Amino acid sequence: MAEAQQGRMGVVAIGRNEGERLQRCLGSIPRGTPIVYVDSASTDDSVAYARSVGAEVVELDMRRPFSAARARNEGAERLTARHPELAFVQFVDGDCEFEPSWIADATRFLETEPEFAAVCGRRRERHPEASFYNQLCDAEWNTPPGETAACGGDAMVRLTAFAAAGGYDGAVIAGEEPEFCARLRARGWRVWRLDVPMTIHDADMHHFRQWWMRAVRSGYGYAQVWSKTRRVGAPLYGRELARAVGWSVGPMGLAMILAALAGPIALVTAPLLWIAQFARLTRRDGVMGGLHLFAGKFAETWGAMRYGAARVAGRRHGAIYYK
Repeated sequence: MAEAQQGRMGVVAIGRNEGERLQRCLGSIPRGTPIVYVDSASTDDSVAYARSVGAEVVELDMRRPFSAARARNEGAERLTARHPELAFVQFVDGDCEFEPSWIADATRFLETEPEFAAVCGRRRERHPEASFYNQLCDAEWNTPPGETAACGGDAMVRLTAFAAAGGYDGAVIAGEEPEFCARLRARGWRVWRLDVPMTIHDADMHHFRQWWMRAVRSGYGYAQVWSKTRRVGAPLYGRELARAVGWSVGPMGLAMILAALAGPIALVTAPLLWIAQFARLTRRDGVMGGLHLFAGKFAETWGAMRYGAARVAGRRHGAIYYK
């Protein structure tokens, strides 16, 4: 990468107990690049390792709730305080490794396309063959290139746009990137996905419980982001919430209404609808794919209910980890 380009950007990496994955992450950053690593109370040697390779380290205050959004904000704040000359910040999750050409490609794009606030590329899974859950992640990352509504956790962002939008919403625990990008677009900025390799992600997901908790976290995020964005006229995740609720508790609600009108025999409506939906998904995605898509709607609904319970109880949010 040309020195002029490299001098225009810095990296904010975030993580919690990433171990060797963090080593690969930081090791994939070009030499001489300003790096801030933000740690969320790791109990391994993540902090010591980051310092040993010259990264500036921010250890999040445990008295406030953790979130990836909060970590990125505090990382960007430290990066710009130490390097006010920077124009761009590359955010990366600590379980990801940069592809060799990505930082140069992304910097070049933002240098030549001033109307774009953020750019991302193709994230792929390190070991999709290792488990069915890794395969699901790899398929999830395979999104189409071109102008997009949102980027994920790995993205290069123009710092002037980041500041104007107020950064990420630190209270959002999942779906913080689409919410942030929605505010960017509301200010006239655009977001682009390049058709080039960006990062290699290491989900290391091998158990149903990990996948279930990830889906619960997604449901929580759907409800939280929908609640925040519905007040500004462009609500996000309404369709996802409707699908989750509609295919989990919706059939039971319908069955109860029909039972009140036609008698208890109508309660069979719920299992019949669930069986029909599972059969449809199985025909399209196979038995394993259909099973997880079907079960995922219950997990997402449970996550949305957890968000609703937290709101009623007056809690800001509660962390939901799946690793």
